[in-house]
Amino acid sequence: MSGHSKWSSIKHKKGAADAKRGQLFTKLIKEITAAAKSGGGDPEANPRLRLAIARAKEGNMPKDNIERAIKRGTGELPGVIYEEVLYEGYAPGGVAVLVEALTDNKNRTTAEVRNIFSRNGGNLAGAGSVAWIFQKKGYILVEKSRVEEEKLMEIVLGAGAEDLHAEESAYEITTLPKDLEAVKQALQQAGISSQSAELTMLPTSTVPVNDEATAKKILAFMDALEEHEDISHAYANFDIPDAILASASGSPLL
Repeated sequence: MSGHSKWSSIKHKKGAADAKRGQLFTKLIKEITAAAKSGGGDPEANPRLRLAIARAKEGNMPKDNIERAIKRGTGELPGVIYEEVLYEGYAPGGVAVLVEALTDNKNRTTAEVRNIFSRNGGNLAGAGSVAWIFQKKGYILVEKSRVEEEKLMEIVLGAGAEDLHAEESAYEITTLPKDLEAVKQALQQAGISSQSAELTMLPTSTVPVNDEATAKKILAFMDALEEHEDISHAYANFDIPDAILASASGSPLL
C-alpha cells in the first residue's frame, strides 16, 4: 500500500469525528450533483452516483438533501452548475499531486488552489505534468481481524478484483473501476465489512519520504487541500514509512 493510501485510510477513519459537517455536506452535495449531471439520476445505472450516495449516507446526510442534489444534477430542480477541474503540481519533496475540484467559479478556485500550493511549499504545474503517474482504480480496505487472507482472496478474486495485498493490520484490495461494486457486494454478501471502498487514483510510482520534517510538510499540505470546499479529492504519490507516517499525522495506522 502506498503511503498516500494509508494516509487516505487514516483520513477516512477520522473523518466522521473530525470533519466540519457543513463543509462535508457541501462537498458531498457537489459530488452527487455532478455525478447525476454526467451519468443520470438512477444510481443503479450510474456507479459514480451510487458511490456518492453511499458516502453521503456514511456522513449521515438526510435523504431529502440527497434527493434534491440528484434533481439539481438532472435538471429537475434549478441550481448551481458545477464545473469539474483538474489541477496538477508538486508538494514538498518533489511529490506529485493531483487535485480534483468541483466549482461554480473556475477563476476563483484556481487562484485559491495556487495559493494553497505556494503557501505550503509546493508549486502548481501545467496540464499533463503529473496526471500520467496516476491510474483510476477501485480501492477497498479490510481490517485483518475481519477475515483470514486465504478466504478473503478467494472471495475478492472470484468477484473480479485485480489484487490483494496484506499489510500489518489490514488488507488492501484493488480493482478496475467497473469491478469495484461487484467486489464490494461480494464482501457484503460474505458478511465482511470494509474500512473504506471507493474509486481513487493510485500512483504507478512513488517518492520515498524518510524524514519526519518533510512528511509533516506534505501532510499539512494535503490537509490544506482537502479542507478547501471546492476540492473533492487530492491524490499524491508519497511513500512514507509507517512509523514516520503515524508520528507525523498524530494518528495510529490501521
